[in-house]
Amino acid sequence: MNTHHTAVTSLGRLAIACTVLALAACGKPEPPKIAFASYDQSHHSKMDLAQVDHKFPIAPAELARVTPEYLATLDQEQLDQIYARLPAGPIPDGAFDGRILLPRGESGKFRLSEIVGGFAGSVLHLKGLVVEDVGETLWRGKVFYRDERVLRNRIEDLSLLKKAGLVEGEPARMSYGGKETWLLFPAKLYCGQSLLDARRESIIIDYFFSDEIAGYQEKPDYLAGRRGLRVRDEIRMIRPGFYLGRAYLDRGFALNFTLYDKVTDDRLRDEFVRTGKVQQECWPGTQVRKPAAAAS
Repeated sequence: MNTHHTAVTSLGRLAIACTVLALAACGKPEPPKIAFASYDQSHHSKMDLAQVDHKFPIAPAELARVTPEYLATLDQEQLDQIYARLPAGPIPDGAFDGRILLPRGESGKFRLSEIVGGFAGSVLHLKGLVVEDVGETLWRGKVFYRDERVLRNRIEDLSLLKKAGLVEGEPARMSYGGKETWLLFPAKLYCGQSLLDARRESIIIDYFFSDEIAGYQEKPDYLAGRRGLRVRDEIRMIRPGFYLGRAYLDRGFALNFTLYDKVTDDRLRDEFVRTGKVQQECWPGTQVRKPAAAAS
């Protein structure tokens, strides 16, 4: 009797555990079905990006399933292939959450001073900072001022910069998501040539002449400009409210990142899946694109 009761109890617990696991699995978003051109380690094995764009178009319904978590499972070649198939989309406006995106197989433990070790002056202050420090402690996203064609970066913790003596005075702040955020590192915003894929324009975030922007604060803003790391970002739209970006230091590729605005995504996602149409403000190129089917 006791043995039978114990067995029944164990089966009951097992059924509950299986149900919980099933529900957890159901709660996970379905990953997108995105095809990639085959390649190996040699550069010659990689398909031309124009051919990738033509042969493997991505349907809006699949772009609607893309998340930063999914992108983090990809290697750099796959991220490049996705970026090459994206349009620039509209120039963003307002605040976006940011996330540094390290491709599969890369630990992110490389140091910024190794990437820009040949630079003079300000980069010497960055020795010892790893990408996680910059991405997780300092950077929280970007605020776009579309009408002014400028942006500023959201920084929620100045301790690392202050410790290095790179902050003077009190930078401008805003309240975002219930937190106080400093607005630093201004940049100019325009459409321009992609450093990865020149067939069509990307939205460019250019820090080179940041000292010409109103509200510029020498310390720490100079770090991103022409006397510092010479940062140049470019972004393309995955779907309205969600962008994939590439960051360059003195025209050398450094890392990927994502920008996300949930309000815009929630408001426009269904229409994007249904029609596949978005506002285009940058030059779309002369290549005839093979559009992937939108949902009926």
